[in-house]
Amino acid sequence: MKSSELTGDELVQVLSTLSNPHRIRIIAALMDGREYVSRLARRLEISRALLQVHLRKLEAAGLVEATLELSPEGKAMKYYTICQFAIELTPQALAAAAPTLSYEEARLRDDPQEQG
Repeated sequence: MKSSELTGDELVQVLSTLSNPHRIRIIAALMDGREYVSRLARRLEISRALLQVHLRKLEAAGLVEATLELSPEGKAMKYYTICQFAIELTPQALAAAAPTLSYEEARLRDDPQEQG
């Protein structure tokens, strides 16, 4: 994924997803290769439940992908890997993405009363 391929809404989603320090740590840990949830949680010293919340957000933004595999013992294991991405933030890139922002999404993000 390249920033030039993203719509304005997709760019906002990616940047919002990357604004969390846990998610940056998850991506850094996955640089060593694919990993399953339990081992990744131990490595990052966070609970599996919290890790899964962050992994779902990273996956929704297209930054990681999951595959389900069976271990030799027959246990289902979910492995995560990084999806290659390159985000270039320049005024020009933001200007190109701006026309593709959906009005409703931008209004909800900017109006705290609408967020419920």
